[in-house]
Amino acid sequence: MKKTLITGATGSLGQLLVSALKSKADASNIAVLVRDTAKDLVKEYESQGLDIRVSDYENTDKLKVAFEGIEQVFLISGSDLDARLQQHKNVIEAAIAANVKHIFYTSSVRKTESKDAPLDAVISGHAKTEEAILNSGLDYTILRHNLYSEVVPMFIGDKEQLLKTKAIYLPTENGKVAFIPRKDFAEAEANIIVSSEDYRNKIYEFNGSTLFSFEEISEILTDILGEKIAYVSPKVDEFESQMKTAGLPDPIVGMLSMFSQGIANGEFNFEKTDIEKVLGRKSQSLKDFLSQVYA
Repeated sequence: MKKTLITGATGSLGQLLVSALKSKADASNIAVLVRDTAKDLVKEYESQGLDIRVSDYENTDKLKVAFEGIEQVFLISGSDLDARLQQHKNVIEAAIAANVKHIFYTSSVRKTESKDAPLDAVISGHAKTEEAILNSGLDYTILRHNLYSEVVPMFIGDKEQLLKTKAIYLPTENGKVAFIPRKDFAEAEANIIVSSEDYRNKIYEFNGSTLFSFEEISEILTDILGEKIAYVSPKVDEFESQMKTAGLPDPIVGMLSMFSQGIANGEFNFEKTDIEKVLGRKSQSLKDFLSQVYA
């Protein structure tokens, strides 16, 4: 494998990707970009022989130094919606300056790029980052993700909460999502990194093998929990009002509302997927995932 640097290596996806890569490549060819070398996980990476590089997305000069000797950069998209486009551009600029050859980017599937769409705050940053990568002159692999399976418990609550409310309350209407767990993304993307020439200058859409609505999720959870879990899809205004009354912070209410509206609009309803070919199998079913989480 070519010398590859993973950004966001201490995050949820980054940790899984590093773990998957370690089983496929020599640790000396894996570099991780971190901000805080005092973290236990970073010390663990160092003890495993990984190459520790220090910087954040804001400091282009430090990024250039961190990218020295790196052939491939795997850019895991930043989580700060307001700042991440510039952060991504900083990474691209530093990669060019450091003579990196290939950049990978975790983007998002979408059906619309309209500024009026509920998910514009998310999608516009991805679309503009993709454009910057395509115009950079670097070899690229763009990996458009559907929603993580892990967002389901984040959206609807844990087992204790569900058994208390006995309902899923989200304005997702009849919208369906091709969920995929992070571990499947990580496995597929590790496969791509170690065989990067086969995936050079291509865009892939990673969708789950099966589509699910939240009404179907309520039926799955009814079976898992042995209690009837209802599905209620309120109007958006009512949902936001109820969530604020329940004490949820405005940013959380906004995030839930934005993604719920995107789901209702079919933004994550994709039947075609490229991940099965990369994995050599179907993605983990949401039913199996939920059985593990809510058992």
